[in-house]
Amino acid sequence: MKLRTYLIPALVAAGFALPAQATTLRIQTHYGPESISGKNAAQFADDVMTMSDGEITIEMFYSSPVVATVETFDAAANGILDCDMTGAAYQTGKNPAFQFVGDIMGGYDTAYQQLGWLYMGGGLADAQVLYNQYGMQLVGWWVVGQESLASTVPLADVEAMQDWKFRSPPGMQTKIFEKLGSSPVVMDFTEVFTALESGIIEGADASILANNKSMGIYDIAQHATYPGFHSMPSDHLACNKTVWDSMPPHHQRMMETAMQKLALQQALTADFENAKAAAELTAQGVTLHDLSAESRAAYRKVAVETWPEFATTDEAKALVESHTNYLRSQGMID
Repeated sequence: MKLRTYLIPALVAAGFALPAQATTLRIQTHYGPESISGKNAAQFADDVMTMSDGEITIEMFYSSPVVATVETFDAAANGILDCDMTGAAYQTGKNPAFQFVGDIMGGYDTAYQQLGWLYMGGGLADAQVLYNQYGMQLVGWWVVGQESLASTVPLADVEAMQDWKFRSPPGMQTKIFEKLGSSPVVMDFTEVFTALESGIIEGADASILANNKSMGIYDIAQHATYPGFHSMPSDHLACNKTVWDSMPPHHQRMMETAMQKLALQQALTADFENAKAAAELTAQGVTLHDLSAESRAAYRKVAVETWPEFATTDEAKALVESHTNYLRSQGMID
């Protein structure tokens, strides 16, 4: 042991280069390479490989070619892949706690607030307990921002959502809107356009404003909530814990730092694209509804009251407590 302790510094002092430890990672994302998120994921991989001077090699698999998107987490945990770059919301069937790191419905107004919980409010450590139980390490988040609702009728405030019939994903969001008096309808997104045109539904929850515009949804629905308020999914980078623990500390630090850059890049890109889409939609005659602080607070109150109904495991209860404590510390709830 003493020989090794004194020999390495001596070799370095004498000008001998020590062999670098190599890390090779296979990472799958559900995003296509030409999408906004896909391009930002590619930049993340390039950042890590460049900062590591070739010590880290990342092979990115776009559009989920190795396993189905919902199976990515388990594929990484079982060693088929090394890391999962999809989102925790796909794992709620495994443990409802993943809801509260996948989409904290109504919790936050901006991506920066949500990232604040993760990096400043102890969220990363709290969520890490959940991920480690499944043999995974949560490296970081990238959050695109609040999604916008599309509607054929005005949505000026939460009162306007009484009896509003719209396409909704299943789960917690459906329950929240039901409490507001809305009539959410769970249907596949491929059915939305026909349902809107025929009047079966009056609106839809799909994606952020820019994505909704690119899909042509506002050719039918002439109203939108913007900025959004109801849903803000977060995507994660989660790696096989054995793989992560085998990486040298400087490789881990590069990955964590690059994820924080990715988080900023993703939020900035969404802000930029949404603002551009908002200007274009306004010029086309689409009405954008920015809900008042009072309406947002009313929605958040119902959302926070609904969270415990879905926190049916100890891990989920711990994360709900973590979020509510952070929101209180920021003056966002009573």
